[in-house]
Amino acid sequence: MKLSQSLLRSALALAALVTATSVPSFAIAETGVNELSEAESRSGWKLLFDGKTFDGWRNYQKDSVSDGWKVDDGALVRYKGGAGDIISKETFGAFELLLDFKISPEGNSGLMFHVTEDNSTPWRSGPEIQIQDNVDGHDPQLAGWLYQLYKPGKNPDGSIVDAIRPAGQWNQIYLRIAPQGCEVCVNGVRYYTFSKGSKDWKERVAKSKFAKFKGFGEATEGHICLQDHGNLVSFRNIKVRRIAEDGSVPQPIDGNLEMNGQLAFPALKWEGWEGVDDEGRIRKLRLMELTYANDGTNRLFAAAQSGEIWTFENKADVTESHLFLDLQEKVQNFSSRGANEEGLLGLAMHPEYKKNGKFYVYYTDAQKTRSILSEFTVSDDDSNAADPSSERVIMTIDQPYKNHNGGVIEFGPDGYLYIGLGDGGLRNDPAGNGQNLSTLLGSVLRIDVDSPTAALPYGIPADNPFVGQDNARPEIYAYGIRNPWRMAFDKKTGKLWLGDVGQELWEEVNLITKGGNFGWSTREGTNSFSNGTAPEGVSDPIDPVWQYDHRIGRSITGGRVYRSSRIPELNGAYLYADYVSGVVWALKVDEKTGKAVKNVQVLPKGVSVLAFGEDQSGEVFYLVESPAGKCIYRIAE
Repeated sequence: MKLSQSLLRSALALAALVTATSVPSFAIAETGVNELSEAESRSGWKLLFDGKTFDGWRNYQKDSVSDGWKVDDGALVRYKGGAGDIISKETFGAFELLLDFKISPEGNSGLMFHVTEDNSTPWRSGPEIQIQDNVDGHDPQLAGWLYQLYKPGKNPDGSIVDAIRPAGQWNQIYLRIAPQGCEVCVNGVRYYTFSKGSKDWKERVAKSKFAKFKGFGEATEGHICLQDHGNLVSFRNIKVRRIAEDGSVPQPIDGNLEMNGQLAFPALKWEGWEGVDDEGRIRKLRLMELTYANDGTNRLFAAAQSGEIWTFENKADVTESHLFLDLQEKVQNFSSRGANEEGLLGLAMHPEYKKNGKFYVYYTDAQKTRSILSEFTVSDDDSNAADPSSERVIMTIDQPYKNHNGGVIEFGPDGYLYIGLGDGGLRNDPAGNGQNLSTLLGSVLRIDVDSPTAALPYGIPADNPFVGQDNARPEIYAYGIRNPWRMAFDKKTGKLWLGDVGQELWEEVNLITKGGNFGWSTREGTNSFSNGTAPEGVSDPIDPVWQYDHRIGRSITGGRVYRSSRIPELNGAYLYADYVSGVVWALKVDEKTGKAVKNVQVLPKGVSVLAFGEDQSGEVFYLVESPAGKCIYRIAE
């Protein structure tokens, strides 16, 4: 690709800083075994095993741990006869637990909770999550099942869900016990939910072998127990968090800035848009992108999921917008059944827009289950209108399902276009797209829109990491992505930030690096996911720079790095949000180590942020859905 002189000058000026698009400037900080991540520490998680001692544990009805247990290579190991069941010294009422286990071939063990010590054995009071070798084990109730009470549902082919990895490999159990609801996940896959003490619970207990034990499963507080079932078994990464009476857990923050949201353009009207459709139904405006063209006009461009793009002056008292491009007839209606994640999802202005008038959109085709990346050009006669007949389709991407389309597009400091694609949708990444380099799905792509070839309407940058590699798409810049919502370059450092929406347990923030594998779908964040294996040739996963769990929020909205001088305390912080919990945070990362050093709450709950936008001064806006068209806000002190 030949850079224009102005773009070349910009690239050279940033060369010392722009490392996210070439070689990583630092190694992402990895969370070690038996350690808490920065986010876990801030949100109330505690270690129940330090990897070195038996502190916090004792045998059932004893004061110490027997010599049948040992600490070996950072694991708590039941290794010889007479070990006996061990319990946590502390008792827990409402809590969450994470632990890794590794079972021996044909082995069996168990994890019990709310164990009391008024019986001869712990299993007479505490329900047991089965731990065993699912291949050669001798119990028809498999690992992860709540013994004789609950088991996971079925796959589409009728088989029982089984996310366990083979004997000798580490697996993870997540357990939540609380009045607001209980849950078990195995390797990140939800197995079942239940309500302890409910009518359904009592009926199941009454039909089980535990019915004859008075008080079984009735305690609301008790010990956590690891079972000696006569087989070799190891445990590590045992983490616990207490849940408050109202079901809440601590925010993963270092403080609260107690700021407010403020309508950025309170008098702005959207040309041609009405909050009610022709049939009298409310029509909410959902903006997916707010950006600028760097053309000297100080205009902003706003893209709506429904297919409209507007432009308007970037000033607080602006009243008038211009309908720049209307693609409603081409774009899938996001309000139709199952199409919530479809529509017009991306907008990026060419770095040389002032000269060539080109811009790019990513949208879901209204006629076929596919995504389209297209180029358009501004009208020759009106700078506030695009030429709808100028569409040049750059790329079409077949989508197997209607969710996880991704769709955010951004030009990097190198002049190339970056495209964030989801794994294709449904649940559990059924086709394994996240770790498959032969498909574009589940990846961040990097293409040259200015250099089409005879074979393609775009060029492949020669330094893309998989150029020339067999069974790999050369467009791929990074992979292992589930559902990117959204991504953005830091205009000062050139680093590429991406928010990846999780499935059952974890939301994550990634700093995207060239050739990086971000884990999905063999990992979710720093945690194991399912029992699939990555194909040969993929690299080891990179940890997210930040993650939070589903007690904190359930759908991350990736943001932008704040570079405006208006609020000095936010300068250099990555603003991001959670659509479900409605919180907006500011994350700061050490530039040298890549370690998250500070996370503060900017706005409290109740702000369902769809996306973030930015103007040329580095001011960051957040975008919300509104039936009145009041969609663009900024942070106010």
